[in-house]
Amino acid sequence: MTRPRGWLDRKRALWRARATARDAGSVFLSQRRVYILPTRAGLGFAALLLVLLVGSVNYSLGLGFGLTFVAGACAVIDMVQTTRNLAGLVLSPGRAPAVFAGEDAPFELRVDNPTRLARYAVWIDFEHVAEPRQAVDVADGASTALVLRAPTRARGWMRAPRVRLSTQFPLGLFRAWSWWQPDSRALVYPFPEQDAPPLPMLGRPSPDGAGSTGSDDFAGVRAYQPGDALRHLAWRQIARLDPALGGPLVTKHFEGGTVDDLELDFDALPPHLDVELRLARMTRWVLEAEQRALPYAFRLGRIRYDTSLGTAHEAACLRALALYGIAEDAP
Repeated sequence: MTRPRGWLDRKRALWRARATARDAGSVFLSQRRVYILPTRAGLGFAALLLVLLVGSVNYSLGLGFGLTFVAGACAVIDMVQTTRNLAGLVLSPGRAPAVFAGEDAPFELRVDNPTRLARYAVWIDFEHVAEPRQAVDVADGASTALVLRAPTRARGWMRAPRVRLSTQFPLGLFRAWSWWQPDSRALVYPFPEQDAPPLPMLGRPSPDGAGSTGSDDFAGVRAYQPGDALRHLAWRQIARLDPALGGPLVTKHFEGGTVDDLELDFDALPPHLDVELRLARMTRWVLEAEQRALPYAFRLGRIRYDTSLGTAHEAACLRALALYGIAEDAP
């Protein structure tokens, strides 16, 4: 009796769903999740045992039978030990720092061994890698952390690929492996434009007289503020105050003039540019403004950030650029 084709399709769909399902939190590798098959060396060893057995039967060799059974028992023990080298481990996802498109996204993984059996030569890597690149040894009751890297191609959220764990310890006659889909993702920023135009600086009247022009009317010194130009630092006063001993930094104060107002507005970019190119240009401007310590405002669609500077402001702007047009919870 043949089963209906619909039954096979449902089985295949169920298998695919299980293969792509993500394991939330820590995962315990039970024996049901560990698969094992003989290696080439194991198949050769089995052929050798068969030859020894046939020879012992033909020539009635008692020592041949003993050698065959002892070697076969060693192979069975190796099969059990190879399975136990994986079974019982606890896997947990770690941090996944943000990167720029085109770079390798690092995914931190943690391997815990709560048992009294030490684990050796456990190879771990993503499934798309032909040969695993990292091997770990985990002592009994200990844990270890490692970082696996996967290439990125586009901005947005990148889910961690499926992880493959394998081992051939101790004799190499069998290969045991298991799969793990960590519930981890990394944020991928747009790659900065290589030859971006200069920052869109705009001049406006300065309320306190500190500006890029009109610096002929010196009015004294004031405390240093982030974004002040280095050429306006009062070096003579700074030398007398000695910042190394706790003295403050001071800046020359001028009457009148203008200051450079920096606003990064996505809608102000040329409309003929591709969306991804405009995002890449905005990314370059954000990085350059942070590098030059120039406070800047940020405009991207409905997102509005006031003029600011610092790590938190930079991270918020880059995150908005990475997720532009992408749902926050998209994979």
